[in-house]
Amino acid sequence: MKKRILSYMKYIDTLLSEDAEKRELDYEKLGREHLIQLGFFMHERQIHLFVTILFALMSFGVFFMLLVAENPMLVLLFLMLLVLLIPYIMHYYLLENGCQYMYRQFDEMKKRAAEKTGEQAFILGELEYRYLHQNIPKHIIGDE
Repeated sequence: MKKRILSYMKYIDTLLSEDAEKRELDYEKLGREHLIQLGFFMHERQIHLFVTILFALMSFGVFFMLLVAENPMLVLLFLMLLVLLIPYIMHYYLLENGCQYMYRQFDEMKKRAAEKTGEQAFILGELEYRYLHQNIPKHIIGDE
């Protein structure tokens, strides 16, 4: 999923950056497709939130049991849960920030569609849009 979300955000950034001056894209259609993809990523984010919370609760539960009953097997179980919990947190972090970034991409599409038709678009906070490659380190995206 990491590769998919990063490649999709990069794809949208490429479309938006190449069309920044020309404004030839159909932003209404692109926005609808973007919302579908965003829905997939939001669902994935929700599932990973539940799994991450479950592993965190299990880790804390085993940790507190370890404090009470000094069983060496609990140490092993706690370490195994931590080995799983840390990557889950990292993956959830990517999904959460990726969805937030995709909201800004959508706002940019909405803004450009409104400019094209001469309508007024409401964009929360009027955040400055910066393309993905300026925000995420190259080693994460894969542009080395």
